[in-house]
Amino acid sequence: EILVAFPVYRAYVHSGEPPPQASVQLLDEAANVTRTCVPHRAAEVDLVRDLALGRYGSAGARAEFVTRFQQTCGPVMAKGVEDTAFYRWPRFLALNEVGGNPARFGVGTAEFHARNAERQREWPVGMTALSTHDTKRGEDVRARLAVLSELPDEWAATVREWWTAAAPYRSTAGWPDATAEYLLWQTLVGAWPLDVERAWTYAEKAAREAKRHTSWTDPDPEYDDALRAFVGGVFADAPLMQRVATFVNRIAPYAAANTLAQKLVQLTMPGVPDVYQGTEAGAFSLVDPDNRRPVDFDRLRRQLAELDAGARPAPASDLDAAKLLVTSRALRLRRDHPEWFDARATYEPLVAYGPAAAHVVAFARAGHVVAVAPRLPLGLERAGGWRDTTIELPPGNWRDVLTGARQERAAQQTALPVAELLAGFPVALLVQ
Repeated sequence: EILVAFPVYRAYVHSGEPPPQASVQLLDEAANVTRTCVPHRAAEVDLVRDLALGRYGSAGARAEFVTRFQQTCGPVMAKGVEDTAFYRWPRFLALNEVGGNPARFGVGTAEFHARNAERQREWPVGMTALSTHDTKRGEDVRARLAVLSELPDEWAATVREWWTAAAPYRSTAGWPDATAEYLLWQTLVGAWPLDVERAWTYAEKAAREAKRHTSWTDPDPEYDDALRAFVGGVFADAPLMQRVATFVNRIAPYAAANTLAQKLVQLTMPGVPDVYQGTEAGAFSLVDPDNRRPVDFDRLRRQLAELDAGARPAPASDLDAAKLLVTSRALRLRRDHPEWFDARATYEPLVAYGPAAAHVVAFARAGHVVAVAPRLPLGLERAGGWRDTTIELPPGNWRDVLTGARQERAAQQTALPVAELLAGFPVALLVQ
């Protein structure tokens, strides 16, 4: 019960050392939850908590219990949350990610900057990641799905239309169930375009991980067959697939802005960015084994050569090249000027003013490089765009390494119109 109530992957308790206060607090919280479930075993709950904190036992036995507890709480957390609950509760798949919290939709810019300042102060060379071998869906699947949070009514109406159109493909027993089907519609939007085999492989894994009607250890052939038939029927329905494609195209510009914004932020914020294989360009993979398909590095090399020769891609029509531009330029800055980004650097939030200030995320690193990215791009457009929103840049002359545009400002003219800064590309990476 304590393992089930434990909210993170491990307690970071080391035998022979006083347990960190954060670890004590986590185990106390888990013990409190457990007592409500088994109130008649309160004494045993306290004993297990204290053993996990290394408070009792001979040296050898104490060390083994502390180690075994932490070796076990990680797998319990993983299988219980990311490999079960995340497939049972697909309200908004962009949030159902390893290390994430589906109940929390995000943070404001003030909290974002505060966390980055803390990261620069405490963990300046900790890893940052958007995709790994273990993420449930690629970073750009999540970036596209994030747009749905900005048009909930339209999305709900769209899904109802698809739901009705797909009725002939459900089994006589009503399979797949509503939860599995809603997960599938989100997956199609996020990973589009994908073929029927990729969709079926993912749907099968999602159903078996959820373990409601079928599982890896106890498969239900009737449910599995119904699910396969449903996926096949949906993909064979050309008008329905066209509706999906049309919707994806409708949100593509905002999804592209999210993709480039999150990549720029990851590559320039405090920490050491990890770029998972193939995510230099568009990353629309799903959970393993889908995210372990071979990467066409020859194509990426050709695209990079074209960018180095002066090509400037339009994100809406060539997201791969646009993202590769952001990735390559940011990583080259880190290579050439590590002191702008490592433990020697500083992190300074930049303030925006005006009607769209809430749609800007911007910060300076070491006073020499500035990252500027939009947030909630659909809402920004609906509100009328940037209008007279400005951002305060550090004094000096700046060049955008993504577009080549220069911003030469007098010492007293540090406010720059965001519309001017982002006129040629959705994000900006400025150097002095």
